[in-house]
Amino acid sequence: MGSADVSLVRASDLVGCRYRLRQRLAHPEIPPLPDAVERQPQVDAGRAAVFGLLPTKRALGDGRRKAFSRLALDPSQPVAEREAATRKCVKDRATLIVDGALTGQVDGVPVVAEIDILVRRDDGSYVPVIVSNHRVARASTTSTMQFIPTRRLGLGKPLDIGAKARHHTVDGYRIALAHLLLEEAGLASGLGAVVGQDRERAYLGDATKHVEALRDALAQPTPEYPLRLKQCASCRYWALCEPELKAMDDISLVFPGQKARPLRERGITTVEETIAADLGEPSQIARAWRDGIPVLARGDVPALPELCADVEIDVDMEAYLDQGAYLWGAFDGAEYRAFATWEEVGGAVNAAEEENFLAFWTWLQSVRRRAHEEGKTFRAYCYASGGENHWLMASARRFASVDEAEVRAFISSDEWVDVFTYVRRYLVGTEGLGLKVVAPVAGFTWDDDDMDGERSVALRREARLGSAEARDMLVRYNGDDCRATAAVRRFLSAGAPGIPRLSSLL
Repeated sequence: MGSADVSLVRASDLVGCRYRLRQRLAHPEIPPLPDAVERQPQVDAGRAAVFGLLPTKRALGDGRRKAFSRLALDPSQPVAEREAATRKCVKDRATLIVDGALTGQVDGVPVVAEIDILVRRDDGSYVPVIVSNHRVARASTTSTMQFIPTRRLGLGKPLDIGAKARHHTVDGYRIALAHLLLEEAGLASGLGAVVGQDRERAYLGDATKHVEALRDALAQPTPEYPLRLKQCASCRYWALCEPELKAMDDISLVFPGQKARPLRERGITTVEETIAADLGEPSQIARAWRDGIPVLARGDVPALPELCADVEIDVDMEAYLDQGAYLWGAFDGAEYRAFATWEEVGGAVNAAEEENFLAFWTWLQSVRRRAHEEGKTFRAYCYASGGENHWLMASARRFASVDEAEVRAFISSDEWVDVFTYVRRYLVGTEGLGLKVVAPVAGFTWDDDDMDGERSVALRREARLGSAEARDMLVRYNGDDCRATAAVRRFLSAGAPGIPRLSSLL
């Protein structure tokens, strides 16, 4: 997006860290982090895809009396200039206004709404349409939504579809803020629309639905000091906030976000106070954090036969946003296999994605069947099964070549094991218990230790464009995740050797 007046509050300022707004106002010179810069092409590509679908003129059957005009503004312009251009477009009765902006005050707070598309209705009011990289609706047999095909915005009528909306706070706030500023100008229609990962559809909804929550958020004072949250690691201002938090010895350094609430309710606000309070596990975790210990065992780790088998397969999956899984990896203790498609994923029908998933599923079940035939035990493992379970079932439901009941039976069996369940039961982490925290304690290191989910999304885009380097890196990273899962299993099976026990810190 273009340059914006940093004194104006945006919807994104009201979600997640509220101290970020204070830092943005005080330090407008601090640029986005490299990861954010890498993500921007994905955002730009999504907007460009939607804008490329918008109509440019009446279609056959619309009739000559159907007025239509489309005007695109320059998103690089300062907000004040873009707002003036937006209001002129409104005065000129433009049907579609692309990259518009409105400013004003909501309950005394100066705000700005940068609106991807404004769609004029016959009564002269406007519908704000935002472009989101979220999946904003899912198919449903019990709920109905209305949408307008993106190609028919400004021309077509709403259509009904069996779907259920998925709520994303920032999307709801963006629509609500646009509605309030349109209402102030006498242009509000009461409707809003979101184009999500399905770029072909603008899903309609009540633009006032999140107005009350937005007003409540605007009424909250901007915090005067930082608080560590999960997203701090990817924030451009962390280099400023971390020293401030350490100077305060703030308890959120150990227990980020709401995890510290029980301690704060007891009047405990610092790490040192937590240690001195002798509260058992919380005090021991704080002490371990102070001593630089990333992972502890809750006590003696018993034998865990669930983490061993004659035939062991460690599985990890990579998905692109909420569209589909493009890479299934499997490590059998000696060899890593990658089942990957670099074609587009998503959609009710996708031959490339289906073929890839079928290849993985067929191979996994053939290994399982062979183990049974040879009288051997078999188990497949993953780390935090939510993602794998979702895409196993979602793929089986979408693709007729794989039996959904068979997949459901497998993930419900004791031959599909979530290693994280045992990690959480027997270990405690001062920086969480993610695979990137626990595996190094188990002696494993990644070839690409700077990789994470955000980076993989950017690499996926490069891989889709044909980059062999990006493809190799994604496969290598997935393989390391599989091997890391195996390393954590072996570590736990051996009784988590070499790490302190909580009781030792009493």
